[in-house]
Amino acid sequence: MQKQMNKTKVYLDTSVLSYLKQDDSPERTASTLKLWEDFKSRSDLEIYLSDVTLTEVSECYEPKRTFMQKKLKEIEFTLLEKDEEAEELANQIIELGILTHKSHDDCLHIAIAVLEGCNYIVSWNFKHLVNIKTINGVRAITNLKGFRPIDIITPEMLIKGDEDE
Repeated sequence: MQKQMNKTKVYLDTSVLSYLKQDDSPERTASTLKLWEDFKSRSDLEIYLSDVTLTEVSECYEPKRTFMQKKLKEIEFTLLEKDEEAEELANQIIELGILTHKSHDDCLHIAIAVLEGCNYIVSWNFKHLVNIKTINGVRAITNLKGFRPIDIITPEMLIKGDEDE
């Protein structure tokens, strides 16, 4: 009998999509494009996005919006929708001082990923997500509430290495 492999659940915030084409940051764009290629061939990952992400993409300027929407068609992902439970958890993140009301959508990204039991939130958003205060705060709330631990990482941390190097 073949053992079924548990897949790693990866939630992408909007910044990852944004850096697929970011003229002022060629290094991050190159890393993000490499990760995107990895997504097409890796069977060990399940990719998740939320309706929050798609709304943020739809509010982006052209031609970037169309470019990101086209790139999304290249990968398989599961769409998650915010609900009352996600709103409540996002508000708790704010009440605990992890982030502020100005970062409500970022709190929703965290809440949706936590509630889905994702292993990672992948982001280039250093101001609100990929920083020690937020990482420690999210770790505290997941421990306190009994949720699966979740790590907040950059796309570079998820890129599969070449074993020959």
